[in-house]
Amino acid sequence: MRTIDNFNFENKKALIRVDFNVPLDAEFNVTDTSRIEAAKPTILKVLEDGGSAILMSHLGRPKGKVNADMSLSHICDKVSEIIGVQVKFVENCVGESVEQASASLEDGEILLLENLRFHSEEEGGDEAFAEQLSKLGDIYVNDAFGTAHRAHASTTIVAKFFPDNKCFGYLLTKEIKAIEKVMQTGEKPITAILGGAKVSSKITIIENILDKVDHLIVGGGMTYTFVKAQGGSIGDSICEDDKMDLALNILKQAEAKGVKVHLPVDVLAADDFDNDANTQFLSVDEIPEGWQGLDAGPQTLENFKEVILQSKTILWNGPVGVFEMENFSKGTISVGDFIDEATQNGAFSLVGGGDSVAAVKQFGFQDKVSYVSTGGGAMLESLEGRTLPGIAAILD
Repeated sequence: MRTIDNFNFENKKALIRVDFNVPLDAEFNVTDTSRIEAAKPTILKVLEDGGSAILMSHLGRPKGKVNADMSLSHICDKVSEIIGVQVKFVENCVGESVEQASASLEDGEILLLENLRFHSEEEGGDEAFAEQLSKLGDIYVNDAFGTAHRAHASTTIVAKFFPDNKCFGYLLTKEIKAIEKVMQTGEKPITAILGGAKVSSKITIIENILDKVDHLIVGGGMTYTFVKAQGGSIGDSICEDDKMDLALNILKQAEAKGVKVHLPVDVLAADDFDNDANTQFLSVDEIPEGWQGLDAGPQTLENFKEVILQSKTILWNGPVGVFEMENFSKGTISVGDFIDEATQNGAFSLVGGGDSVAAVKQFGFQDKVSYVSTGGGAMLESLEGRTLPGIAAILD
């Protein structure tokens, strides 16, 4: 696996695909800088070697049209502040003006290109567009895990124009190694904690990881599809009735493979989907009509704690309750606490997937787990066992 450490960038221009698709407020201030900070080590490596960095990214979904609200010019000052070097900006990502800006870039300098997705050729994986991008640098560095599952021009196609001069940046290298640690080399017992609303969105992940894990903890909304499939009463709880056979099949597969499945036994139920609803603790399979399960109950959390604390490798994907509402956040916070304790005891813990990452950030667990993935869709596709095109393009 060729990483950035395999190259010396002295007098070289590094064309780096970063993921600066960051949230902006109404005044175009960056409200979460974690993606910029994650790219910093790769950019600094290039500069410290004596090279220059040309950064390319997308922002939002402009769908091939110029949209001033999604210009990367809005984040240029914040990138400069975080990297510690004044970043230059050019108002396009291909063309003569961009090639001139790149050619005049001196060692130690950084150039940020305009939003790649102002050109429809980016998402279309257009080869001619990728070739134009390739003219800007001597070495191609992919450090954008968040888009590695897309065969876009800047993430995949451009790599073919750098047959011997392409590599992974530090962030993408860490992502690959973190997933390998769970899926291939993890120390046993290995536990996967899968939450979220729907079984259907996690089925491919579950099927792929059953050969690799010892314990599967199921939480969140998809609990109730499993419970109802086994004859339980779930009241008004969320349920995918058409996936009940699938849920039963998952339980059979797990049993055949020797994987212990841990479902909630009790829940915090509410008489409305509202933070201020009336609540009571109920057995997960005895929820009356008019009530719905919105968080894990105390006995469930004790059971989960026992499993998590004996684990040596932990994957967490999805919350175990409606954590966005304070009164139904205790279960997700508790799971975070258990993983924190297991990690302190030597376990490797990987958190990935949009909602679980959001929960980790909201409740301050970022520094209490081993690794928090930066890529939602890319992470999920990796867990499903797919080869991501952006990664394959570097390995090729």
